[in-house]
Amino acid sequence: MTMASLTLYPDEERLAGTDRLVFNLYLITGLVLFVLMMLLGLGMRWTQAQWLGVPSNWFYQLLSMHGAGMVGTSVMITTATMWFFLRKYVTLHLWAFAANYVLFMLGALCIIGAIFGGGYAALWTFLYPLPMQGMGMWSPGASALFMLGYLLIGVGSLIFYFDAAAGIIKVHGNLGRALGLQWLFGGTINQDHPKAVVASTSMVIANSLGILAGAVALVMSLAAIFFPEVKLDMVLIKALIYWFGHMYINAAIYMGVIGIYELLPRYTHRPYGLSRAFLWGWATTSTLVIIVFPHHLLMDFAVPHWMLVMGQIASWGSGFPVVVVTTWGALSNIYKADFKWSLPPMLLILSLFGWVTGGFGAFLDSTIVVNLTMHNTQWVPGHFHFYLLLGVVAMTLGFIYHVVGDRSPETVQSGLGGKVFWLYFAGALVFLFGFLDGGRLSVPRRMAERIDAWIFTDQVGAVGGTLVFLAMLYFAARLTAGLLQTRAPAGAGRAGAAHAAR
Repeated sequence: MTMASLTLYPDEERLAGTDRLVFNLYLITGLVLFVLMMLLGLGMRWTQAQWLGVPSNWFYQLLSMHGAGMVGTSVMITTATMWFFLRKYVTLHLWAFAANYVLFMLGALCIIGAIFGGGYAALWTFLYPLPMQGMGMWSPGASALFMLGYLLIGVGSLIFYFDAAAGIIKVHGNLGRALGLQWLFGGTINQDHPKAVVASTSMVIANSLGILAGAVALVMSLAAIFFPEVKLDMVLIKALIYWFGHMYINAAIYMGVIGIYELLPRYTHRPYGLSRAFLWGWATTSTLVIIVFPHHLLMDFAVPHWMLVMGQIASWGSGFPVVVVTTWGALSNIYKADFKWSLPPMLLILSLFGWVTGGFGAFLDSTIVVNLTMHNTQWVPGHFHFYLLLGVVAMTLGFIYHVVGDRSPETVQSGLGGKVFWLYFAGALVFLFGFLDGGRLSVPRRMAERIDAWIFTDQVGAVGGTLVFLAMLYFAARLTAGLLQTRAPAGAGRAGAAHAAR
């Protein structure tokens, strides 16, 4: 990376016209949905703390909406991160990016209708045969509408990924060269080869396969809804669902991390070189993340033994290569760097902490000795909320703050914003302690009904969740206002950029 590429706001990244409109729709919609999904989560936590009286049937509807909505929103908004940077290096068609957004919104409307109109409450996993057995609480039609929503969202993602794949192949010849496989065992690495292309190529391959696996499960489940005589293999359907689900949420992290590669060097004014270790890290993770999903099946005795062994080994190795090279590279980049800590780099570094720490919790849970004890406890929502709240959400907030800084420098420089950052961080730690300590105490996950012994951890979590929600309200309002502003005058933008870089 040359010093010329360390410009805080290069001209080729600035958006105008329809490009800007669609990009703003992604980010503003994502911010609004984050707030709404957090509000649903807060309502459930307050109910578990016995401060709110949400009925059990509504609790599981909220849980279904919160799970599907938070994961879907995370992927949608980090897709915008990937698009924003990848379009500089390959040709991407706006129609594909816009089609993904439209299909996401149509899918979201189907999911909302299925849950709040049809009473669907079988959670995001739609595990067969539960969606077909609503026991009078929801109809098969509501389940079908929920699955149709998933299909629409998946089709949108595939359109975007296939367009990205075509653009990458046109420039680099094939996906292997885009990943940098030609430099794994030797040769002089081209330092101009973009990290954004490496990470994007990885997700084009891995998440496309995961979405296709989910589509197979969805189509088979829809067939079983409309033709009850069709009986499905429960183990096969569960494996396909978790292949899709695990890969999909991992894609949110791996697309979001592109922002760290692209933005952090601009704030430190220090090049972030491309290394053989970096390429090995992404090549290894691109392979292992595809086959890691059987760690969700460790307690299913009917699953073939070889799948469980594969999942266990892949779990120990899948995330570490990319996490290690990213963390080492980022920390090396900021070490002794002379720059001012503004909100974008603060949030990006926070996201590394959330990703690494939450990922370590996931590593523990995927180890079968731990899994047997902890998997059906609140340890699990503890670790995935860790890398969502302090990982993915922090990544996206850091990225959006950077984008807004070009249009509204005062938003990034706000002293109040720094205070809210610490409120968000502290609130998240308190919130996560409620879940993780609940896991230590064997408090079960996903349960609306509570007993007295669980109430303390629920109340701790509810307090932390309230602080996080308040901070997120501030972030969403400030960033939405900034995104809607026109570009700052040239002098103001340069002054803001210089202030942020010092």
